[in-house]
Amino acid sequence: MTRKPIPQRIAELEERRRVLMTRLGKQERARDTRRKILIGALVLHRLENARDPAFSMRLRDWLRAELPGFLTREGDSQLFDDILGSAPAQPGHDREEGR
Repeated sequence: MTRKPIPQRIAELEERRRVLMTRLGKQERARDTRRKILIGALVLHRLENARDPAFSMRLRDWLRAELPGFLTREGDSQLFDDILGSAPAQPGHDREEGR
């Protein structure tokens, strides 16, 4: 069995490190996505299954105030028509103001 030259071994280790760092990045993004899905599911669950109607109303009002400024991609607001659709106009949050 012949030994590989040190520069070749270093190059192989660097490539292995790059592959592992890429895998780690994918795992971190997947974890972040999972967290976002779960927190979103909790919020939607609280809106749909109000055990505390006052809290659910405050949550809905907060979402109506915050979502329009948060949703920046074309069509994203349509995903929340059930929440935003019947929302009264919020001062300072009119979508046409900034245009």
